[in-house]
Amino acid sequence: QVQLVESGGGLVQDGGSLRLSCATSGSAISMNDIYWHRQAPGKQREFVARITTGGYTYHTNSVNGRFTISRDNAKNTVYLQMNSLKPEDTAVYYCGAEKGALIYWGKGTQVTVSS
Repeated sequence: QVQLVESGGGLVQDGGSLRLSCATSGSAISMNDIYWHRQAPGKQREFVARITTGGYTYHTNSVNGRFTISRDNAKNTVYLQMNSLKPEDTAVYYCGAEKGALIYWGKGTQVTVSS
């Protein structure tokens, strides 16, 4: 089983930056595809970014050029650098680790962007 803990969320002004961290245990992070999803109030959870075991990265269109997913294998941690934040980025952000047919999720971290 994989355990994940997100951190780094908070309150930031429109145009600001935050870096989210996803610390994992139970499995080397280099052996799993890692996802960031988010869920805004009253909306469905949506895909934000993914980093594969081979290091390939994918970002949803709405965050392309603003958010960057990366991985530090030595620290068993995945990051989501978020720049030029907008009020519509306000959500709970979750990281997930794909292991076989399952994806294990953390409990999330709140990001609030004020206008």
